[in-house]
Amino acid sequence: MDVYLVGGAVRDKLLGYPFNENDWVVVGAQPKELLDKGFLQVGSDFPVFLHPQSKEEYALARTERKSGVGYKGFECHAGIHVTLEEDLSRRDLTINAIAEDGDGNLIDPYGGKKDLSEKILRHVSGAFTEDPLRVLRVARFAARYHHLGFKIAGETLLLMKSISDSGELEHLTPERVWVETKRALEEQSPRIYIEVLRQCNALAKLFPEIERLFGESYANSNRNIGIQTLSSLDHVVALDSDAATRFAVLVGSIGQGETLASKAAIVPEKNNEIDELCDRLKVPNRYRAISKAVVKYRSLCHSFRSLKPSSIVEILKGVGAFREPSNLKQFIICCEADDKSLQQANGSSYEAGIWLIKVFNKLKSIDNKELIAKGFTGLELGREIDRLREIIIAELTEK
Repeated sequence: MDVYLVGGAVRDKLLGYPFNENDWVVVGAQPKELLDKGFLQVGSDFPVFLHPQSKEEYALARTERKSGVGYKGFECHAGIHVTLEEDLSRRDLTINAIAEDGDGNLIDPYGGKKDLSEKILRHVSGAFTEDPLRVLRVARFAARYHHLGFKIAGETLLLMKSISDSGELEHLTPERVWVETKRALEEQSPRIYIEVLRQCNALAKLFPEIERLFGESYANSNRNIGIQTLSSLDHVVALDSDAATRFAVLVGSIGQGETLASKAAIVPEKNNEIDELCDRLKVPNRYRAISKAVVKYRSLCHSFRSLKPSSIVEILKGVGAFREPSNLKQFIICCEADDKSLQQANGSSYEAGIWLIKVFNKLKSIDNKELIAKGFTGLELGREIDRLREIIIAELTEK
């Protein structure tokens, strides 16, 4: 049997781009041969094995035939007669269809190395349209390599549009949509992921709440909410690598359009939309919590100079700062990204964030144990703590 390094490891090695996973294809072997060598089989739909020492994935060379809908609607055939070229032909992009043998020689039947040098994301064959997940994957690769100058080939973008228009996207599981989106948010240019999905008509199908932002402006302003959101996303990339922070910035303007009659109506409606999106895609609770905090308290944070001490306490409690201090830092980063986008500034410091952290650090001087020793318990303890917090904030405000 012959073993080849394939996919992302070969691609990123050629690009000089960091990677931390190796995937292997085994040609000319049967499952028993790998099992006899101590490999552990993990694939149910097709034979994939874990190396007994490295735990890296080794897949038998295989072919695929479309037999249903969605990205799971395939019949796979793995056998000793399946060639490396046949296995590579089923991959999504030419840059992912390059293999390397044990001597370092490249096997590149579909021109992936040339597309790497020309910085083009191009489909391998017409079979590209059989798997709707490829729309998300290509959009993610566009976000990953945008800073290097990569573009999607025009004909590939047309195929992505045809997938979106075919209804196949509806058969993607929420888990797969979320996994690709989370990974895209972790890339250097996550806004490109959103832009590509819009270009191929997929954003409206998968994230209608975000698509609607591009058709709305802020109340009493002609600023497009969608464009402003992407600008904020650019700024948050420079501030934090956590996908949860970036997700909160992405969805933080949902419901802020001029279609809502008043600010009082914004908070509950926006939070309902955030909940619906998170429920639909099975977004982890950590992402949901910071997103709802940003939606509810961001505008208050921006206007911190005019807030009453009780409102400052409400913000700190609402973002969960007293429960987990890192929540406050994450919330401030989201607000700062929004502020930099509004002000079109990169280098200026975010005064509201600096002040909130100063206030929070000062509030740490309140000794809960001391209050309990004085006889405060339950709701009375909570009210006394808040009263002392407001006094401290008032004193800081006067200085």
